[in-house]
Amino acid sequence: MELRARCWWLLWAAAALAACARGDPASKSRSCGEVRQVYGAKGFSLSDVPQAEISGEHLRICPQGYTCCTSEMEENLANRSRSELEAALRDSSLALQAMLAAQLRSFDDHFQQLLNSSEHTLQAAFPGAFGELYTQNAAAFRDLYAELRLYHRGAGLHLEDTLAEFWARLLERLFKQLHPQLLLPDDYLDCLGKQAEALRPFGEAPRELRLRAARAFVAARTFVQGLGVAGEVVRKVAQVPLGPECSRAVMKLVYCAHCLGVPGARPCPDYCRNVLKGCLANQADLDAEWRNLLDSMVIITDKFWGPSGAESVIGSVHMWLAEAINTLQDNKDTLTAKVIQGCGNPKVNPQGPGPEEKRRRGKLTLQEKPSTGALEKLVSEAKTQLRDVQDFWISLPGTLCSEKMAMSPASDDRCWNGMAKGRYLPEVMGDGLANQINNPEVEVDITKPDMTIRQQIMQLKIMTNRLRGAYNGNDVDFQDASDDSSGSGSGEGCPDDLCGRRASKKSSSSRTPLTHALPGLSEREGHNASATGCPQPCTLLLLLLLTLVLAVARPRWR
Repeated sequence: MELRARCWWLLWAAAALAACARGDPASKSRSCGEVRQVYGAKGFSLSDVPQAEISGEHLRICPQGYTCCTSEMEENLANRSRSELEAALRDSSLALQAMLAAQLRSFDDHFQQLLNSSEHTLQAAFPGAFGELYTQNAAAFRDLYAELRLYHRGAGLHLEDTLAEFWARLLERLFKQLHPQLLLPDDYLDCLGKQAEALRPFGEAPRELRLRAARAFVAARTFVQGLGVAGEVVRKVAQVPLGPECSRAVMKLVYCAHCLGVPGARPCPDYCRNVLKGCLANQADLDAEWRNLLDSMVIITDKFWGPSGAESVIGSVHMWLAEAINTLQDNKDTLTAKVIQGCGNPKVNPQGPGPEEKRRRGKLTLQEKPSTGALEKLVSEAKTQLRDVQDFWISLPGTLCSEKMAMSPASDDRCWNGMAKGRYLPEVMGDGLANQINNPEVEVDITKPDMTIRQQIMQLKIMTNRLRGAYNGNDVDFQDASDDSSGSGSGEGCPDDLCGRRASKKSSSSRTPLTHALPGLSEREGHNASATGCPQPCTLLLLLLLTLVLAVARPRWR
């Protein structure tokens, strides 16, 4: 790998030397007018800009040829290039965050509207059908809907326990209302509650609601939570600062061509990609778990349909409540006999009404409302948008190069390769931290992954586990999905054969020592200078290059 990188480097340096040798000695006195325009447009003082090119030994980032940039200009442009890349990253992240937030609001609003519609139907139909059985217990029904909303919004409620407590409270109250002539103290009601599971006073409604709600509410809630987690991951990753090596590389990519007097040369495509792949190496490591999360979110939308789907169940809670009360009234006498058999004969309430004073109560039959098609539209749009951003992290370097970095449309002799105007020969690195060990543009320490990003990778994995559990109807506790320990320790996710090696361009490539020796190149075309017309730094580079070639080609004697 190192020998291949060295060979690429030697070819590239030879091309740079040839371009340097073609330079016009008269370029030393060239005006810096174009640089003044660029520098002034960035809001900097034009007094910093020299009138003509000066020797570039003072430069720390750009090649040290004749230049129009002073040390202060180079520093200012370096800071500006970093802030511009950070702004471009924020813009890309904000667009993704906005899409995820819009999806979250749309789905949350839809599921809340389903619950609201169910409650409104209950409030309109139950008083006329059930009379005091409902009106005296209206608070219990309101509390149930309130807790269902809290659960959907992510509150730490156990859905099955919430439903069980509701049915237990409702049974005690309705049984007392159905038997106003009896004295039913607390210990008698406790006995009633203990027999409720065997007696099944509400028929199959509680069990059906529990089974269907467990799947429907869990699927809806977890999907919305997934959108929230995805957006939060994007927000936190966008706040990760660029490292100093990245800042140097971006300065060289964006503004060094201006300093060297070739402002018309746009970055070569592969050169730009290598710089940003190095800068965004940690972000690219989000790719695998990001894809897993979005895939799981798309899959769980299958649970929104059918008799046990979110659309049907969330909007039909009132129907199971009506069925339960109907069953209790129909089986009142049988239930009473069984309760007396198990708990004993209660005392008669001397102040209770007689049988002739009981109000007649009716039954309620409700029809399920047909689907409006709103959820189908939301899901279709969400699937399309989630699939479109699956490769967001690994496509980010290419996207930024195309949209923000004024990248050249082709890699040819007219693009900026970081040293001169000419072709860019090194190969493009792969995605992710481990693949940057031989990045020729950005020195990346692959043994030190960014901890903020590692934590976000962990959050993606945890949320994916929750979605997979929700697909099976299980509400996986957020803290239990801990099968990955990548939140701590350095070097994680890095192959063993690479983690022990530090990415050092000084040892794996001869490019770094040569960087500050290369002179600036003249933009004038049509002039072919002889080797004697090459500035002194070119001669030094030629000697150094010949030394390296001899070192590579020298036979090894044993």
